[in-house]
Amino acid sequence: MFLLDTNVWLELLLDQEHAPHVRRLLNRIPSHDLALTEFSLYSIGIILTRLKKDALFKDFIGDILETGGVRCVRLESHEFVSLLDIGKRHSLDFDDAYQYAAAELHGMTLVSLDAHFDGTPLGRRSPMQVTTTENS
Repeated sequence: MFLLDTNVWLELLLDQEHAPHVRRLLNRIPSHDLALTEFSLYSIGIILTRLKKDALFKDFIGDILETGGVRCVRLESHEFVSLLDIGKRHSLDFDDAYQYAAAELHGMTLVSLDAHFDGTPLGRRSPMQVTTTENS
């Protein structure tokens, strides 16, 4: 199971530099093997609505969650203590610590374009690494 960080989804939605790699990942990995956090969902909603892309956010919800089968995970209130500890231990800001904690607690591989995770025990894989590894 792969947990896709907020930046991975936004890369695709905003058609940025690595969008083709994200598209390839989504085409090659079954959606039931993908997840995003509730925190990512809210962050994506905030960003897209600020950019006046409400329709894009609505389509994203429908395509990814309602019909796509991508799992949405969240941290429970008692798990926030570990989130704070993870942030301090690995020098991660709140949103990165949330993604890390969710991946760790749910036993998922973290997929991100953010190099902050590279020095952590869990690490991260880029969308390019996932599609390369899955093809081997």
